[in-house]
Amino acid sequence: MTEKNVDVKHDNIVEEKISEEQQQILTPWKLVRRKFMKRTSSVIALIVLIIIILAVALAPVISKYDPYSYDFSRAKQPPSKEHILGTDELGRDYFARVLYGGRVALQVGIFSVIIQIIVGSIIGGIAGYYGGWIDNVLMRITEVFMSLPFLPLVITISAVVGTSVPPEYKMYLVMVVLGLLSWPGLARIVRGQILSLREQEFILAAKALGIRNSRIILRHLIPNTVGYIVVNATLGVASAILQESALSFLGLGVAPPVPTWGNLIQYARDMYNLQHRPWLWIPPGLCIFATVMCINLIGDGLRDAIDPKSK
Repeated sequence: MTEKNVDVKHDNIVEEKISEEQQQILTPWKLVRRKFMKRTSSVIALIVLIIIILAVALAPVISKYDPYSYDFSRAKQPPSKEHILGTDELGRDYFARVLYGGRVALQVGIFSVIIQIIVGSIIGGIAGYYGGWIDNVLMRITEVFMSLPFLPLVITISAVVGTSVPPEYKMYLVMVVLGLLSWPGLARIVRGQILSLREQEFILAAKALGIRNSRIILRHLIPNTVGYIVVNATLGVASAILQESALSFLGLGVAPPVPTWGNLIQYARDMYNLQHRPWLWIPPGLCIFATVMCINLIGDGLRDAIDPKSK
């Protein structure tokens, strides 16, 4: 066989492989994953976020100290081999408190977004599917919630609740408040998508088959808006973490001794700590910045990957 024939045969094999790859059927989620993986900043952010989540989840393994046990004999120690970030005024290991504070921040962010997704998807789905007076009533209710001033309302709730809720349970109150005040934006997004989806052929076919309206909404319409819900949820987690940190910093969120990144910064806000003990406020501040930045970059990557117009 001549060299020319070998080259022709090799070219034919290459062309066959390329044609097979072109003929490979890509599902929508495979396309989303492929587009997302092309965005380097989002992939790096995902890796960093996974590292942060693992560090927070494995806090008892990483740190041998209990974040709640105090020892006045080692109070206000600077960073050392024994205590990486030193100790606070009660002698508690600060590194352990930063790790456990991340647990609270992420839990508040995730569970408040779960509440937001449930309420927003159901209200937006019902409003978009039925339309008419039901849509008008639900959208007016949504606008009422959107017009509520967040900070004054939270201050009022905190004043009413006061000390009746133990510190370890106040985290759940913050989750519920953030979730119930954050759903209107998602409800409007889901409603807008369902208004266009309800006229599609597969919905008309489902109605012709006699499928219940509730099943059409939950099994056919809302799943087709999952991409938009996921993007909104990622950005919502970042927003909830910032809001929880701000509330804890103001003394309106999760109260000590339960550590959160927000109340750890609040503890270190006096001038002496700001000038002479930066290890008390820089680590929790960096954790908030890194977590929120990573989540925002992941959300941007998912938004571009889900957008059919993006390349």
